[in-house]
Amino acid sequence: MDNRVRALLRRELAGYFQSPVAYVVGVVFLGASAALFFSTFFLVQRLEMRQFFSLLPLLLALLMPALAMRLIAEERRRGTWEVLATLPVGTARIVAAKFGALWLTGAALLVPTLFFALSLRLLGPLDPGPVAGGYLGALLLAGAYGAVGLWASAVARTETVALVTGTVVTLVLSLVEFFLVLLPGGLVPVVQYLGTTYHFSGFTRGVIDSRSLVYFFSLTLFFLVLAHHRLVQER
Repeated sequence: MDNRVRALLRRELAGYFQSPVAYVVGVVFLGASAALFFSTFFLVQRLEMRQFFSLLPLLLALLMPALAMRLIAEERRRGTWEVLATLPVGTARIVAAKFGALWLTGAALLVPTLFFALSLRLLGPLDPGPVAGGYLGALLLAGAYGAVGLWASAVARTETVALVTGTVVTLVLSLVEFFLVLLPGGLVPVVQYLGTTYHFSGFTRGVIDSRSLVYFFSLTLFFLVLAHHRLVQER
């Protein structure tokens, strides 16, 4: 990793964990995850995490834009973006460092949810394939939603607008599958492919589909390029 990117990455990570943002979002996320997991577990009474993973796209759709809203919009508000933009590091490195810090923070917030899998494992045999696949899919999903949030922070002038913009886009990507019944038959496969839940569901079954990997990497790269293009124009 480039030394300049590494320095910017440390700066962004310090910005998260030296402020209450990551902790507040993390507590809300873990509280909601625990409530949803244990309520569905006692209802279903099966040693599996599929119910938890089925709700994860919606939770991450709310979590990642909240973490991302400050990345650029707050820099503008505080007047530090002009200083950062004039440093000899390049816009691409700035975007990469901010996205890396965001993704690592999102991944760190997923770590405590491993307690759910451990709890089930102590109760009896647990199929490791869907669990490992679900967490891999969760990391990819967090990256994609994080890229959306970073783009929203790049195009918005305030954190509030960035939060609303990013959340709307991630929720559309997450919930589009529920509106397929309203579409003509010919459009269903296309629109379904564009939704994140459709691709994430394969990981929760322990199936690693190369098409879903391409989808998540492409979606992430697409919004990172949009964010980079917006910042280059501004710069």
